[in-house]
This record gives sequence, C-alpha cells and structure tokens, in this order.
Amino acid sequence: MPQPFSQGNQLKKRTSVLVFLKGTTAPLVLYVENPLALYDELSQILKLNSPTVKLIEKNTLGPVKKVCIQSTQICAVALQEEQYM
Repeated sequence: MPQPFSQGNQLKKRTSVLVFLKGTTAPLVLYVENPLALYDELSQILKLNSPTVKLIEKNTLGPVKKVCIQSTQICAVALQEEQYM
C-alpha cells in the first residue's frame, strides 16, 4: 500500500527567476544558484531604463543551460517559489 504523502516524501522548495520579454506571452524561467541576486540585477536594469542596449548572458542550472538577453527586451522580472520532491 502506498505511503501517505506526508510520511515518506519530503517537499523541497526552490526559487526561480521569471523574465518577461517584450512580444512574448510566456516568461523565461531561469534556475540559478542565487535567484535574489539575479532578480536584483535585472530589476536594476529596468529601473535605469537606459536606451543603451546591453547584452546579458547567464549560465543557469535548469533545463535552459545558458541564456543571452538584450536589456531593452526585458519588460518585467519576478521571483517564483516552487515546491518539488
């Protein structure tokens, strides 16, 4: 008989950074070692609102292994906490 969910399995939490790009409906989901630092970096770029295009390149831990984004294409960023086993 299967064990009840709360006894045998421990739920873990991880935080991902969601990057919303202009012209897309779904966000880019990035898993990194320090999600808060990436969130702060990207939100600072949004605050500056500079017309100068910067290329942002990051190595990540999830299914997307490396990403390269133009700074002017970012319209929003968010932190998302997920539960997994």
